[in-house]
Amino acid sequence: MTTRERPVLVYDGDCGFCTSSVRFLERRVPVDATIVAFQFADLDALGTTAERARHEVLWIDRAGRVSGGAEAIGRLLTDAGGLWRAAGVVMRVPPVSWAAHLVYRLVADNRHRMPGGTAACMLPPAGRPGAAD
Repeated sequence: MTTRERPVLVYDGDCGFCTSSVRFLERRVPVDATIVAFQFADLDALGTTAERARHEVLWIDRAGRVSGGAEAIGRLLTDAGGLWRAAGVVMRVPPVSWAAHLVYRLVADNRHRMPGGTAACMLPPAGRPGAAD
């Protein structure tokens, strides 16, 4: 397993809601991570797949461990430190983690309906703008 200098946050760059959410995090949460759309990431080198990255946001820690969905957000917040750290730890402990997972899936499955979401968010990957024919 490769140790990396900084953790990596991988998100869906084709999704307007996802992109807006990442921009919000960049402005508000003091996390020192590389943030990259999965469409531009070397997913093999990160130890994950495009299928997983299309399904959920991913956090790859410095040791190369991959977390997804609400767990990824919890780890990002934990890594940010301060009060964010406390929120991230609580978010990853049952029963809060169960609720966080349910809320994450509800939002992720309906991201095309969320503020900033676009129709591209609900298209299968092959149907998204710019997809290879």
